[in-house]
Amino acid sequence: MRQRTAQADPQEELAAQLRALQKLSGLGVRALARDTGLSSSSLSRYLNGQTVPPWPAVIALCRLVKRDPRPLRPLWERSSDPLPAPPKSSRLVPPQPRNDLPRDVADFTGREAELAAVLAAVDSHRIVAIDGMAGVGKSCLAVHAAHRLTGRYPDAQLYVDLHGFTEGRPPLDPDSALRMLLGALDVPSERVPQDGLEQLAACWRAELARRRVVVVLDNAADADQVRPLLPGAGPSVALVTSRNRLLGLEEVPPVSLDVLTPEESAELLARASGDSGGPGGRLSRDPEATAEVLRLCGRLPLALRLAAARLRHRPGWTVGILVERMAEGASEFDTALAMSVRQLDRAQGRLFRLLGLLPGASFDEYVAAALADVPLRTARAMLEDLLDAHLVQQPTPGRYRLHDLVHQHARRAGAEQDTAAERERALGRVLDYYVHAAAAADAAMPFVSADRAPSAGRPPAELPRFADKNVALAWFVAEYGNLIGVFETAAAIGADAHVSELPRFLRAYFARRCGTTHLNVLFERSLAAAERLGDPLRLAEAHSDLGFARYNAGRTAEAAAAYEAAGRLLSRTRDIRAEAELAMRRGYLSWDEGHFEEPLDLFRLAGELYDEAGSVTGAAHAAAAKGWAMLQLGHREEAARLAREVLGIPHDDPAWPPTLTARIILGVAIAGEEPEEATEHLHLALALSREDGHLNNQAWCLNCLGVALRQMGRYEEALASHREAFALLDELFEEHWKLRFLNGYGETCRLAGLPEEALRLHREALELAPRLGYRFEKAQAHEGIAILLDETDPAAAARHRAARQAVLQEVG
Repeated sequence: MRQRTAQADPQEELAAQLRALQKLSGLGVRALARDTGLSSSSLSRYLNGQTVPPWPAVIALCRLVKRDPRPLRPLWERSSDPLPAPPKSSRLVPPQPRNDLPRDVADFTGREAELAAVLAAVDSHRIVAIDGMAGVGKSCLAVHAAHRLTGRYPDAQLYVDLHGFTEGRPPLDPDSALRMLLGALDVPSERVPQDGLEQLAACWRAELARRRVVVVLDNAADADQVRPLLPGAGPSVALVTSRNRLLGLEEVPPVSLDVLTPEESAELLARASGDSGGPGGRLSRDPEATAEVLRLCGRLPLALRLAAARLRHRPGWTVGILVERMAEGASEFDTALAMSVRQLDRAQGRLFRLLGLLPGASFDEYVAAALADVPLRTARAMLEDLLDAHLVQQPTPGRYRLHDLVHQHARRAGAEQDTAAERERALGRVLDYYVHAAAAADAAMPFVSADRAPSAGRPPAELPRFADKNVALAWFVAEYGNLIGVFETAAAIGADAHVSELPRFLRAYFARRCGTTHLNVLFERSLAAAERLGDPLRLAEAHSDLGFARYNAGRTAEAAAAYEAAGRLLSRTRDIRAEAELAMRRGYLSWDEGHFEEPLDLFRLAGELYDEAGSVTGAAHAAAAKGWAMLQLGHREEAARLAREVLGIPHDDPAWPPTLTARIILGVAIAGEEPEEATEHLHLALALSREDGHLNNQAWCLNCLGVALRQMGRYEEALASHREAFALLDELFEEHWKLRFLNGYGETCRLAGLPEEALRLHREALELAPRLGYRFEKAQAHEGIAILLDETDPAAAARHRAARQAVLQEVG
């Protein structure tokens, strides 16, 4: 850890600034914590300079007293100790900066003044809003400018379609957009706030403030939709496009686009059609027909490119023939688009129309194949044809999208030419595809996989291959917006089987990227769909899933009620896997509630049921959970035996969750007798957690390493490990995770000769435990405080021991 000097300690200076903000507010610590949404114990540490607050906490304090937080940013950065880098591993590949920008068009033409205005606005205000009519080239200009800015903003180049004017789907809400953007920056879900748009936006601004990022926010509906997505302090920039002038963003300079000039239109038509523009070219040989093409296209770049594509692929056509075909169109845009569509064969035209049904922003060939019910190879070939015709775009290799105007045209054409039954079947195939693809991806991610094949709909003919968890995670990242869009579509059309099932296969991804709040909402709606279906097993699983989501959000009372409902249903519907899963979940909850025998019985039951069902992973999870409980109860030999048993199960993934748990258990259990082997297990578990990028698991490993080092008498190293863990935990927004480690940290502080720090930690645990319903930690906190007060205040120590005994009696 970096050494600080007494002369200029930035952490102390930052604490002094925060105390000045408190004085300005006129509030005490508890009142200040309440009004800012922070915990009073954490706030106290921030004000005393014991811990550097996360940047969103600084923002919250400044906002309360109406002060600009940006001047504090450099001081905060100097105060924040960098976290140790993960250990080098031959399996790790250096991460590449994220670049989500669509491809820059090769024939970008004109717009010199507008491009200069965009770049000037970026230099002066770091944000610019580009507005103009549909098809005028707003997105094209924004993407072109973003590509020009890439060298100056190397940390990431992000793009998100806000769907402000996409027919058939509502605008993307700011909450979902922020979670997508934070996921694109690989911000762990543990650091993403779970409640409140303002906290989420503050987290996004904090991430941008320490990076150089360019963000394209395309197709905004209005100022309210885009305002939370804008950068705050720091160097990052945003380029916003909208069909409307965003008058609500008063501080953002606008750049309004008109149609191209006649000269620019002629140049774009020539370049896009492959015409040289010289005397021998088709355009030069018939200037009147060329002028008519420009008129029919309304000098709109999108329409000009569609018309040019017909000329490029029809070398035998004259410009006059193009005019005749375009004249059959109904509007400036439709003249070009309808003519392009008419050149498609029957199968290509059908696929084009069906693409208008897709609820997501972008898609791949697997979705197209399922949508049209054709082989993958056929879908791939047809998409290439549509790409050549400029009817679809390819923002990144392997992914396609439709411009909003093209999407609208496809939907209208489908409604006119395809029967309602055919459109309904096609949309049903899309819903089926996403449920089964999500299940396949989930199965490749051995975190909390559903361990059950989907039953909704029919499996598609072909699914992507998920070679490992990294490939699966990348698929979830790319498809997240589509998965949510599919869920909403299924809910809107009453496809209850899909609504009830899809969230089960998203749990592993949400654990990595999206946190618990949104997943709780999805499972609430999943339960409602299961109730409408009336299937007892599906309903039991929905109650169980909602209970687990509640548990992971620290909502223990609601979790218990959901588990109780699931148990009543399963008693009438014999399903071994569902019973085993519920027993495991009830065991976790029972332990946190302060029970001892009941969790062990539940973990034992879960193991037996998983064995009966033939689930090796489930049985290993149950054995590891039982080993962890044994360790907490002081039965080290039995804990070590169970851990070695789990480690003896062959598995290809060294980060397999039961193995990770077993290494942590074994490391703590044998720390006193086999210190070298113990530290080896714990350091390996930590390295795997870092490689996996899971902050919760890293904090767990570090705290257990601290406990093991304490048992070896290596107190300074133990304290350093705990401090590193809590530096991670301070970034989390889920207090129930921090509560799990406070008492262990306090015990280390006591034995290391830091009684005041130990007392503070135990009292913080005592403050959190009743609110979260964690009676085991409440009892531990009372015991820790009693030991510390034995010599200085025996009467108080006795009261705490009596309180501990009362907790134990309460839970039996």
